[in-house]
Amino acid sequence: MNDTILLVEDEQTMSRIIADVLRREGFSVLTAYDGKEGLSMYRKHNPKAIIADVMMPNMDGFEMVNKIRHADEQTPVLFLTAKSAISDIVKGFEIGANDYLKKPFSMEELLVRLKALLRRNNNYPESINIGKYEFNAALQTLRGCGETIELTHFEALIMQELATHPNEVLEASKMMIKVWQNDNPYYLNRLHGFIFKLRKYLAGDPKVSILNIRGIGYKLKVE
Repeated sequence: MNDTILLVEDEQTMSRIIADVLRREGFSVLTAYDGKEGLSMYRKHNPKAIIADVMMPNMDGFEMVNKIRHADEQTPVLFLTAKSAISDIVKGFEIGANDYLKKPFSMEELLVRLKALLRRNNNYPESINIGKYEFNAALQTLRGCGETIELTHFEALIMQELATHPNEVLEASKMMIKVWQNDNPYYLNRLHGFIFKLRKYLAGDPKVSILNIRGIGYKLKVE
């Protein structure tokens, strides 16, 4: 699974802040500072989603996304803009934007909107019941037994793999490739760590457990 986000923003301070927030959530982030550079990076890296400012030098966000949409109608695009005119917003959607966020905005809102776009762009069900718990992939939350747990990006990806294949053995190597595009031992240790956390999150329901299938991988057991 490619979880690289292309961020195209000419204000470098804003770009650094957004990129840092996304990386803390577990995303890989590519940054470009104008539409021309953004278009080149899109063609080279095929990102999972694009966050783009509208007003930029060399090539603005509208022109960049318009060129992208000639060949790609699927990759989610979230526009950032200081403009508030309805005509500009309408133009963005007509070009092919999936969502709009007006500056100034909170990083929390940016994350919620981005995750919702990513959720709608894949084939997994948005909400999955796991015993007494409900896993919401769009919001990356696990709710049940009197609490709501906000999952990190990687925790949610691993939970999503487990929850969509209950009572099935999942190979660790395939899970690592799905989450990190790599199955070397470094990522195996990370996978073990995240599984340990997910077990703790699900501990309120004795009929739910994540089993370690020695030498193979894991199984989400739901009685």
